[in-house]
Amino acid sequence: MRLRHPSGRIVHLGCEIATRSSSGSASNLPGIVRQLDTYGAVRARLGADALGVNLWLPPALAAALAVESRARTRLRAELDARRLEVVTLSGAPFAEGGGETSRPDSHAGASPAGASAVAAPPNSGAAEAAEKPWTDPARREYTLDLARVLLDLLDDDAVRGTVSTIGLGPREGWAEAEDKAALGILRRLSHGLADLAWQNGRAVRVGFQPAEGYVLDSPEQTVAALSRVDKDRLGVCLDLGHAARTWDDPAAGIETITDAGLAIVEVRVVAVPGATTSGWRDGLRQLFGPEGPLTENLTLVSGTPTPDQITNDVTYLLAELAALGLQPENEPCAAR
Repeated sequence: MRLRHPSGRIVHLGCEIATRSSSGSASNLPGIVRQLDTYGAVRARLGADALGVNLWLPPALAAALAVESRARTRLRAELDARRLEVVTLSGAPFAEGGGETSRPDSHAGASPAGASAVAAPPNSGAAEAAEKPWTDPARREYTLDLARVLLDLLDDDAVRGTVSTIGLGPREGWAEAEDKAALGILRRLSHGLADLAWQNGRAVRVGFQPAEGYVLDSPEQTVAALSRVDKDRLGVCLDLGHAARTWDDPAAGIETITDAGLAIVEVRVVAVPGATTSGWRDGLRQLFGPEGPLTENLTLVSGTPTPDQITNDVTYLLAELAALGLQPENEPCAAR
């Protein structure tokens, strides 16, 4: 769903497709397609021309899709049939099961005709109980696979997309050797993203998500950890819930990150009607105030991925954004 900020810039609002869903496993393409039905129903209830979705693809499925162009074409066709847009993919959790990880701060929360049998092998070496940190080259390969897939899922008029990932790794045990290894892998990631941009004429940026217990946690730790990366291609994926819970001042923390030259390439928010925690609103105002928008991608996370709950959550968040002057792309922005 495309929203226009008073500045004239477009913000993409998408719904996270949960890693585990009653609609079926996400470990293969038919399972992904079954999940899309829920969000197609939400789009119809909202009466929207299109609805954005944020997909999570497990590593083996991402690797298979990255080399099978016909399977990517089928997935794009299934999205188009439901009028769903994809500009963001999630690279966390890493484990094939989705959600069965030891991560300190969770990243979330019958086959259609033509659906490919592309699937993650049940005994894949990528299926592990814990997240792989960015000291492991497998993390880079997974992220580049997601970037390759995303480039074929983007709408024809989209110029770039985003892949989100973890905040480098657990802070416990992270020392100079880990920092050096991660930096080398991030440099190779940046080179890989640059090659994809040159080949395709469109860019994919990667956002690292601060989380409790990770190398990226506070605004200051985030800036320090990402001070030597390629800031054109690597940035921050900001969870407003994390900022509201653990940062003294979410708005000031966002300013700390952007003042350091880091782009906030994606923002994630749980916006549930009636919720008592409102700290995320401070971050929302900072991101989409008169000087904004400070991000192009906003992902809504719903605790209960049912059509009723998702529809209610989207409607609620749209009202919050409308108060900041954001309106659907085909409607005029409210005067401010």
